[in-house]
Amino acid sequence: MSNAPRTSHANRRFDSGHTDDLTAFLAQSPTPYHAVASAARMLEKAGFRQVEETAAWDGEAGGRYVLRGGAIIAWYVPQDATPATPYRIVGAHTDSPNLRVKPLPDTGANGWRQVAVEIYGGTLLNTWLDRDLGIAGRLTLRDGSTRLVNVDRPLLRVPQLAIHLDRQVNEGLKLDKQRHMTPVWGLGTPREGDLMAFLADEAGLSAADVTGWDLMVHSVEAPAYLGADRELLAGPRMDNLLSVHAGAAALAAVAAEGGLQHIPVLAAFDHEENGSQSDTGADGPLLGSVLERSVFARGGTYEDRARAYAGTVCLSSDTGHAVHPNYVERHEPGHHPMPNGGPILKVNVNQRYATDGTGRAVFAAACERAGVPWQTFVSNNAMPCGTTIGPITAARHGIATVDIGVAILSMHSARELCGSEDPHLLASALAAFLAE
Repeated sequence: MSNAPRTSHANRRFDSGHTDDLTAFLAQSPTPYHAVASAARMLEKAGFRQVEETAAWDGEAGGRYVLRGGAIIAWYVPQDATPATPYRIVGAHTDSPNLRVKPLPDTGANGWRQVAVEIYGGTLLNTWLDRDLGIAGRLTLRDGSTRLVNVDRPLLRVPQLAIHLDRQVNEGLKLDKQRHMTPVWGLGTPREGDLMAFLADEAGLSAADVTGWDLMVHSVEAPAYLGADRELLAGPRMDNLLSVHAGAAALAAVAAEGGLQHIPVLAAFDHEENGSQSDTGADGPLLGSVLERSVFARGGTYEDRARAYAGTVCLSSDTGHAVHPNYVERHEPGHHPMPNGGPILKVNVNQRYATDGTGRAVFAAACERAGVPWQTFVSNNAMPCGTTIGPITAARHGIATVDIGVAILSMHSARELCGSEDPHLLASALAAFLAE
């Protein structure tokens, strides 16, 4: 279902340059930790400043952000905001399904050096085969500080078995997560400490100073436009860095424009792909703590907090499914979202998505103000429906929440596909929502 806007497309806040910037954002953000650092840089260019959770907060106007691990909460307090001023929140997540390094990573056999990995989230395993892979993440030092590391060049590979040794492979590939997904990275006898010594050296550190790590594997292939007319964009981690990037761009834009009636917020969480139950996940206390402290910093009370929350709306932005031309029967017959058709409204009456009729009206109004077309996504009744941070945010904080996103193909692949216009259409809709 497509819904054409009443206003001119000339009212868009963003153009194709936004999608170009997204490709750089994806390439610079191989892990949630890198993604929040990239988003923070975008916000700092717009005048936002980082505040520490352990410090006292003031109630002055301006833009602020909090980093905690792979999560970022950013907000802009208008000059005339009161303690009871409601929020307009763009919610997203920074994590993507991938292969993550185990605590004792150095393994191998039969003359091969390998890296032991664990499967994170609902990964399409076959998409990680025979790819040039890098490794990136966060190193924790003996003094408790952390350092980001990113080996963004071919380092590892998960080699597939040759067809000569598996003649039935094209009749159905079955991968054992423990036996078949261990990458190779060299020849010889594996030695304990090899990988950490290598990564410490890459980060300019002493291996003896590295006492903890959170590391993951990523494809080093760069994002790229596809098609004669560059209508499509292929790249890693679009689920859901596409939304994180759009939300950061929208927040920076509306903060620069001023004249806001609400307090605009970007809330990008970690661990959505495995249930959101962590201190940096949507089911944790981070968002509620930040919003409460913002109310209290402006001299507010619990009554003001309740009033602010009651008037707050969250757009939970995450990718959804575009209709697949080779598997049309898997989709709901009356709802076929297409690339470059604009952002999608995601609906599920069993609360896998938080959207209701009132939320639909909020989203439709934002798209109309932005001059952006939009579409509706509903799952086929015979297919299980995924979920997002939307229902969690609504239930945990009592905040009205609407699930939206961009329609893509190859969700949870090492390399996903979207329409090249949809990222800036989404950013335009988010900016219109935040500026309401």
